[in-house]
Amino acid sequence: MNVNVPASWAKALAPALASPDARALDRWLGKQDDAGRTVYPPREERFAALTLTPLDEVKVVILGQDPYHGPGQAHGLAFSVPDGMRLPPSLRNIYKELESDLGVPARQDGDLTRWATQGVLLLNTSLTVEAGKAGSHAGRGWEAITDACVRAVAARHQSSVFILWGSHAQQKARRIPELGAGSPHLVIESPHPSPLSAYRGFFGSRPFSRANAFLRDSGRDPIDW
Repeated sequence: MNVNVPASWAKALAPALASPDARALDRWLGKQDDAGRTVYPPREERFAALTLTPLDEVKVVILGQDPYHGPGQAHGLAFSVPDGMRLPPSLRNIYKELESDLGVPARQDGDLTRWATQGVLLLNTSLTVEAGKAGSHAGRGWEAITDACVRAVAARHQSSVFILWGSHAQQKARRIPELGAGSPHLVIESPHPSPLSAYRGFFGSRPFSRANAFLRDSGRDPIDW
């Protein structure tokens, strides 16, 4: 796959980017462009999560499913929208839980770049989506690449936190042997923050304080959420 992956991730992702799945994905995305289909986020922002959070600086991994599919929403960070965009329901619930957990007042902007630059990898399973069609690029090959991202973090000896909201993220993590028994990492699982499931255990799960406590105990600086 011919993409400009940030240097800190290049070695870890090289096998995945050279895989048949990645080559098939590259060809398929080209056909989407040729057909005039609108794909989010823009090409230059598809690896924004990796650009803003170098591999050796990752402290927390938050896994999403695929980018937002509305105009102007997706900018390469899971759950995040650019400043000025209306807050999506899931992000609004994330902010509610953050306020309950750590007393951080709910923000009106949805740009989570401030988390990414502190070491929070906001990674979607698929890094693209067709406009108006949620899940439309699932199963096209992105999974091989994003699995490699998760595996690269999990393979490091430095302890990190994996926050898994919903069954999709949890199933993805279970494919990563390095997150199994004996892992030096903390895995936090709860229902997804979407309105359909937030009241089934996402609210009250306290992922932010739990992550920071683990980071401190591991000798790492906590996240200023």
